[in-house]
Amino acid sequence: MSYTSHVQDYGWLAAVSNGKLAGTTGQSKRMEAIKISIPNVQGLGVKYATHVQDYGWLNYVSDGQIGGTTGQAKRMEAIKIELTGTNAAKYDIYYRVHSQDYGWLGWAKNGAAAGTQGLAKRMEAIEIVLVQKGGNAPGTTNQSFIHN
Repeated sequence: MSYTSHVQDYGWLAAVSNGKLAGTTGQSKRMEAIKISIPNVQGLGVKYATHVQDYGWLNYVSDGQIGGTTGQAKRMEAIKIELTGTNAAKYDIYYRVHSQDYGWLGWAKNGAAAGTQGLAKRMEAIEIVLVQKGGNAPGTTNQSFIHN
């Protein structure tokens, strides 16, 4: 896994991988966009949709394309991530977001929404992990998505 986030006042941050934090915590900065790719696993890709302030759910993008917006000062609020490709059935993709006023939410997986919707809360950070199909979640899966 490789992913990078576009953050308020900073722009694109350095890419991270394998469960590392992308974005910021404790700085009250909004994530505005993300790029996700899986460069080192043959037959495996990724697609993702972001929920963005004023726009709602945007269309899915894939394999390193920009999800979210840049240059518009819009916050990402939630995300869905799914695996694609011939080897997608061999893995689960887990992800969790750090959300304004809530902190770290539980881990979502395989296309489930993570973050918030309808609450005007910014995503501040994300962690993403690839595990063998049926493997354990990296942590609690409780309350990964909060909506009104």
